[in-house]
Amino acid sequence: MILCLNIGNTNMTGGVFDGPELRLDFRRAAHPRISGDEFGLFLRGVLKSNAIDPQAIRHIAVCSVLPEATYSLNTACRKYFAITPFVIRAGVRTGLKIRYRNPQEVGADRIANAIAAVHQHPDQDLVVAGFGTATTLCAIGADKTYHGGAILPGIRIGLTALVCRAARLASVEIAAVDHAVGRSTAESMQSGLYYGQIGMVREIIGRMRDEVFRGEAPLVVGTGEFVSLFDAAGILDVIRPDLALEGLYLALMMNG
Repeated sequence: MILCLNIGNTNMTGGVFDGPELRLDFRRAAHPRISGDEFGLFLRGVLKSNAIDPQAIRHIAVCSVLPEATYSLNTACRKYFAITPFVIRAGVRTGLKIRYRNPQEVGADRIANAIAAVHQHPDQDLVVAGFGTATTLCAIGADKTYHGGAILPGIRIGLTALVCRAARLASVEIAAVDHAVGRSTAESMQSGLYYGQIGMVREIIGRMRDEVFRGEAPLVVGTGEFVSLFDAAGILDVIRPDLALEGLYLALMMNG
């Protein structure tokens, strides 16, 4: 079995693959100061509680945007699983032609998403929209060229900014709403956060279509913690919440 771990700015998501099948997925909060022992005990515990023997794990694949947490996770993998993990970083095989001026700047999670998206939708122009701490949009050509993308504040960051910077605004539930005109402060915040994300994403996808895809509409693949909020928003063609985990599995196969 293969354990895949995606460490984001806010959460760590994990999955266990039995062959190409995702048998288990899980999530926990991520922070840079987590210790190797915390990681190791958590991972062994979540496996055992789901009837998976930790000794059945043969490989571990990781993508991370938190360098300190990556170091702790490496320590945990070696101590608790006797495995040196495969980590997505510059120089590994991805199957992508990355056109960033400095390819090392592309987030590992964005690379993992792109690997899975081109595998699942071959020979198609793609935009991968990731809805997490940040909202990211990546333009990928049918020839597997990773052209680049856009990064904007995610919906939770937007809420935090409002609450912290506006004296009379309190926190609200992050939710999909069916009205643009709120009839209370809370409803107005929810509307602004939700439709603000939709508006920004739609505008950027439209510009990518014209700049990169010669005016042809790309297939838009959505993923990330908040992607389910936008299921009915009309901006996504496909939703794959576990896209990064699937990309990690594929990257490990390419580099095995």
